[in-house]
Order: sequence, then C-alpha cells, then structure tokens
Amino acid sequence: MKKTLYIFLIFISQMIFAQSSSDCGGNVQVCGNTPISFTPTGPGSVLETLGGCLGGEHFSIWYTFTIATSGTLTFNINPNNFSDDYDWAVYGPNVTCGNLGGPIRCNYSAADGPTGLNMTATNTSSNAGGSAFCSYMDVVAGQTYYLLVDNFSSSADGFVLSWGGTAALVSPFNSAFQPYPFMEPGNPGPTPSSPREVIVCSNPAVFDFTTLSAGIVNNNPNFLVSYYNTSNDAITGNNPITTPITVNTTSIYYYAITYSVPGAPASAINRCRIPGNFKFIQRAITATDVTLTKCNNNNTGTAIFDLTTANVIADPTVTKKYYPTMADLNAGTNEITNPYQYVSAGGSVFVLVTSPYGCTDIAEITLSFFPVVVVNEATLRSCFIEANPATALFDLTLATVTTQPGTKTYYPSMTDAVNGTNEILTPSTYVSPNGVVYIKVTNSNQCYGVAKVNLIVLPPVYSNVLEDKIICMEDTTTLDAGPGFTAYKWSTGATTQTINNVTVGTYWVDLKTGQCTTRQTVKVYASEQPVISSIDIANNTVTVNVVGGTPPYKYSVDGINWQDSNVFTNIPRGDNTIYVKDDYDCDPLTVTVVVPNLVNVITPNGDGVNDIIDYSALASKQNLILSIFDRYGVKVGQADKFNGYKWDGTTGGKKVPTGTYWYSVTWNENDKKNTPFKFSGWVMVKNRE
Repeated sequence: MKKTLYIFLIFISQMIFAQSSSDCGGNVQVCGNTPISFTPTGPGSVLETLGGCLGGEHFSIWYTFTIATSGTLTFNINPNNFSDDYDWAVYGPNVTCGNLGGPIRCNYSAADGPTGLNMTATNTSSNAGGSAFCSYMDVVAGQTYYLLVDNFSSSADGFVLSWGGTAALVSPFNSAFQPYPFMEPGNPGPTPSSPREVIVCSNPAVFDFTTLSAGIVNNNPNFLVSYYNTSNDAITGNNPITTPITVNTTSIYYYAITYSVPGAPASAINRCRIPGNFKFIQRAITATDVTLTKCNNNNTGTAIFDLTTANVIADPTVTKKYYPTMADLNAGTNEITNPYQYVSAGGSVFVLVTSPYGCTDIAEITLSFFPVVVVNEATLRSCFIEANPATALFDLTLATVTTQPGTKTYYPSMTDAVNGTNEILTPSTYVSPNGVVYIKVTNSNQCYGVAKVNLIVLPPVYSNVLEDKIICMEDTTTLDAGPGFTAYKWSTGATTQTINNVTVGTYWVDLKTGQCTTRQTVKVYASEQPVISSIDIANNTVTVNVVGGTPPYKYSVDGINWQDSNVFTNIPRGDNTIYVKDDYDCDPLTVTVVVPNLVNVITPNGDGVNDIIDYSALASKQNLILSIFDRYGVKVGQADKFNGYKWDGTTGGKKVPTGTYWYSVTWNENDKKNTPFKFSGWVMVKNRE
C-alpha cells in the first residue's frame, strides 16, 4: 500500500454513503488497494439479475476495479456489526453491466462476520452453510471486474472492504502519479471522526470553494478537486458546486479528488475519486478602537507612541499591522515598520488585525496628548563671589518657572534636561558665571516641560571717584567714595561717604548697592622724595643736579626764596645750605655745600709760600680726591689720602713745566644719600728753571 494513498484511509473510511441508486451502471470505481468504508441502505433503483449463488439485492452497492499489475487478488469484507450477514459476487473480467454473465466468485454462506477471498479457500462459490471465504483470483493487468456487496441483514451498519494478494489495482493515487501528499482542507475537528473545519470569518458567508483546491492538490499534476453538497454526489460526481455559494457553519460539505489523464477521459484511472468532507467554522474577530495618550514633552508638538500597547483586541495570537491612514491600510502601503517608537503630532493611525485563521478587522488608534506642563522662562540674580567676581552663588530652587504641581530637577543644558543626564544635585548652592540652566518639571503623568533660567551675576560696583592718592609724608588728605551707594563702611569704622585726616596708608571701604556689597581698596602713598644726585662747584658757582620726585623742581639757598634754576652763582666760600623740593611742595631736602677756598697760583720753590695746593681741610669727606690735568687733558698729578690731599707741582718726581693746569676735587658728602660733589678750578704753576 502506498503511503501517499494511506493518508486518505482516514477520511475515506469515515465516509458513510446512503445507497439509493448505485446500481451496476452507477458503480463506484475502486482506486488502488486502499480500504473502503461504506454503508449501503437500499437495493438501488434497478434490481439486477445477479446469478450464481445470489438471489435479489437487499442493501447493496456495486464496485468496479481494474488490475494495474498482475498477480493474486484477495479481499475482506468486514461488517461493522459482526452479526450482519454480508454476501457478494465478482463478475468479469472485461464484462459490461448489460452483459455480466454469471459471477466468477460468489458467496452466500449466510455466516456472520467477515467474508471474501483468501489464499486458503479452494471453493469459488458458497451457498448457505458453506465457507465464508472463496479462493483467491489470479488477475492480469488491464482486466476490469465488477463486485457486488449486499447486506442480507438489511441493517445500516456498514462495512470495511480491504484488499490483499500480490496484484495492484489501478489508481492515480500513488508515487507514479502523485509525487506529493494531498493536504486535507482546514483543521482537524474536535474528534477523529469529525469533519475537517474550514475557517470563515462570518456566518453565513459567501465562499469560493476553488480557493481550497491548490492547498488540497499540493502541486500534484493533473489532479482536480470538485465540491458537493452531498456525499453521494461526491462519489458519483453529480451536481458539483461550480460557483461561490452562501455557506453556513452547520452543514457538511464534500469534495472529491480526481485524476484527469490527458486524452483519455473515459479510462478507469479517470474515474478514480477520493472523497472527503469538511464543515465551516466561524472565527470572526472584533477589534476595538482605542486611544493612546502620551506626553507632549516640552511642548514640542510630537510624542513617541508605542502603538503595540494599544489594546485593540485581547487575543494574543493575532498579528497586527499599522498604517498612517485608512487609504494606506486598504492599499497595503506605507506600513509603519517601527510601531514601538512612532513619532506623531497626534491624530489617528489604523491597525489591521489578522487572526491565525485569516480573519481580519480594523481598529482606529487615536493619538492624543496629556495636558502640557506649562513652564516659563525665569531669571535669577545673585551677588558676585568676592574670591571670584565672575561667579555667584545661586539658589536655583527659588526660580519660579511654573504654577503647576510637579517634581523639579536641574540641568546645565537643554540636552541634559531632555535626556536626564548630568543632573545638578545641589541646586540650592549652585556656583556659576553668567549663563543659563534648565529646570525640568515632571508631573504625575510623567510628562515634563523644561524651563530656561537665566543666571545673572551682579558684578562688583566700584566708586569711580575713589582713587589712590599721593601726599607728602607729613600731610593728611580726604578720601571720598562718591554718592550713589546705599551704605558705606570704612576700614576706619566710619560709615560716611568721606573720611578726613587720612594719613599715608592702605584703606578699604564696603560699598553697598542693593543686596550686594563691594569692597574697594584705596591707598594713600607718600610722594617720592627728590634726590640730589650730585653737586658741581666751579669757583663760586654751584650746580645742583636732582633726580626722582615729581618735576618741576624748586631750588633755594635760604628756604624762603625759590627759583626754578638749579644753578646758583656768587656762592660765598665756606659752608652753604641748598634747599630742593619737587612739585608736591613737601618739606624740602637740604644739603650743605662747602665752597672751598680757591688757590689759583703756586710757586713750588721751597720758600714756604704757595708751594702746594692743599685740600687736607676736606679730609673728612668721603672719597676725597684732587686730580690735576694739563691743557691737553692728561692727568699730571693727584692728591689723596696717601699724600695728605696735597700737590706740589710735580709729576713722577719731576717738576711740571710752568703753565696753567686744571684740577678737580671730588668727594661724597656725609649725608644719607652720599651726595657726590665736584669742585673744579684752575691753577697757575710757576716753577724756576
């Protein structure tokens, strides 16, 4: 038995056909050696002359079968009710219904239970009381036979006819014709004997049966499927359903698989039919319109919707496809491929719900927003931090950005606020320069709005009139912070705009503007004293050279009368006092100027009169040196501490020639500045030859 045919035993053996007109001419073609189940319920419309061991028909059915391969042939008729008495007769080979002749095998044993042909019996016929089985048949390929099965008990219990022996019966339902198994339509029913169940999505429904054909045939070439309202029609091929009809879920419908041999429509193989049955079961689904509500966060106008969370149907086995418009759904275009993160400004999307049975429904998903979290831009101002005036300490929790309830979190940027990253964890003590921060307000729906907060550092406000001063060391001055401040506090303890009698030193004042206080430091400097860098004396002319301090300088020899020139003439011999002051008019500097006695002629002749130039009277001065130069600027003599500050008109132990010589006397005055002095003059040296 070919396994490709065996699968149909399941539903062939479950078919119960009522015999009403299945006479010899309307016989059922036996296809292959597959068992056949049948329940005859009458003698048919024609009472044939049976001949042989049989009399008339009772509950009978006629079969015809054709031999595909030669060999021995047996069969077994097994009553569904053991006490039923089944008789039978075989005619042929190659006879017609109009000329059957006598049966070549016949059994009328009147025995209960199975009957048929087997390999052990030797008789070809049995009458009442005889063997229930007759001898097998030797058959040859191509021979056609008729078989009558008659239920003498006339009970509607039916039988199963199975085949044996080495011969094979003609059938297209084997691997030579059928490379693939046929597929029964629909799904199994609730019990093994139940018809198959084909899903419809409404009851009643208009159904096109041909939509099942390709699935049943399963790519087997030259096979056809036809559909019927009754089992007899399925067996005989009468009254096929050829157009879509209205079906219901209570009736049973039938089909038959046949083979169509190209060019040989009347052959036995073309008369082979495998019947089956099914019913319809309604599996309609109902999808419900729903609304998804999301946050219009930060009032951006869009939200991310997870369309898969819309509970349009409770059945977890359905599949869903989402479309932005009904037109797209109907056309199968623009499917939303990422329904988990669908960005939308609101409105509707449409979902096509399909059950595992192919039933569909459509639901509308309305996309809406929760109320917007309303936030406002705010500004915070805070006084500068003295150690870093470009920054201030802000309490961000004081920013009024909304009147709605919600949780506030604080972030340095809009991106951080939206993403929830880099949160400011100490918002009440936030140090920042001028700039912005963002406050995220989240309500009970987990919707949020982000408010911008401007941070303004109130800079230090300094007095533009309070400046450092320079005064004479012995003087005092007044410091004025200027108007426009709400409070003053000086380092002296004064709380007035000005302070008086201020001496040289460093002072500060706290200047209050609004809530901020600026400490401004001011210094009172002592003016820089001028310095007498050197004094040049030429005869009775004194030139005072001054550096430092603040020009222009003033000069005086009595401390009362002042001149702009640094040159004094006709200064008497001896000690004189010179006074110098700068533009600050502070107490003047004083310096004692010694104008030495002038020696203009020496006669170094040893007479004790004018023999030497002698400046030993100035020996107490620092670095005292007398230098003598000839008219060419060549130094010819020097008087210092080693020779008693005296020169005797010689150079290198020899007298210098008579002539005029220049000399200079330099020293440093014994004062704080070691003021350098230079006295210059000329001398006539007369030496005897």
